Amino acid sequence: MSTASVTNEAPDPSYAHLVRLTIEACRLAKEAAGAAAEGIATASSPLLSSLRQREKELDNLDREIDDGVTLAITQVGPTEARELLACMKITIGVERIGDLLLSFASSAQGAGTRLDPQDTRDLTQMATILEKMLTDVGAAFSGRDVKKAIDVLRADAEMDRLRNLIFLRHIENPENLQRQASLQVIFMTQSLERAGDHAKNIAEEVCHFVSGHTVRHMMMTYDKPIEQMFLDWLRQREPNR
Repeated sequence: MSTASVTNEAPDPSYAHLVRLTIEACRLAKEAAGAAAEGIATASSPLLSSLRQREKELDNLDREIDDGVTLAITQVGPTEARELLACMKITIGVERIGDLLLSFASSAQGAGTRLDPQDTRDLTQMATILEKMLTDVGAAFSGRDVKKAIDVLRADAEMDRLRNLIFLRHIENPENLQRQASLQVIFMTQSLERAGDHAKNIAEEVCHFVSGHTVRHMMMTYDKPIEQMFLDWLRQREPNR
């Protein structure tokens, strides 16, 4: 065999390191969401304050991965280069989630004990869903698992439903009840909902990275839920048996 025909060389060591850092960033964001959920459920100021340190750690990882990808991307083949670009996009997403969770924590501490029990329950549920979304995003990327990514796309609908319920209580207020800390509750809700949107975007990036096909592009062609379109497309790629 001619040595010229051997193409699958081992990637540059920094490539594997950057992939590990991206998985670590997903883990940190997941832990931050978990701290937000427990912090709001138990009114724990120390837990909510811990989100600042996690946000700093995510910022540091974002910078390290950005610098590393710039150097490593010219040292690897096309497949690895595509994964490195996915690492950069994923890390940008989780870094923004860290910022939003820090904003959530600031509003929660501003509201203090004035939160209505129903708001506390709904916000806790939203943060818990976000934690699960980030768990699935990390598993989808590290395991090349499209089904986990699809789970994240499905979960976003529940985040939107809870946001609408909270907004209905505090903005439309059909029962005309006296509400406390409405401004902080709306800010917290928006922060979690936007964080869920970023998690959804990361899941779409994983789908694109794993399959080579853009999920959003399919929405312009088929009138189906986004996750169903992607699953149908995957089935079409399978060889007939």
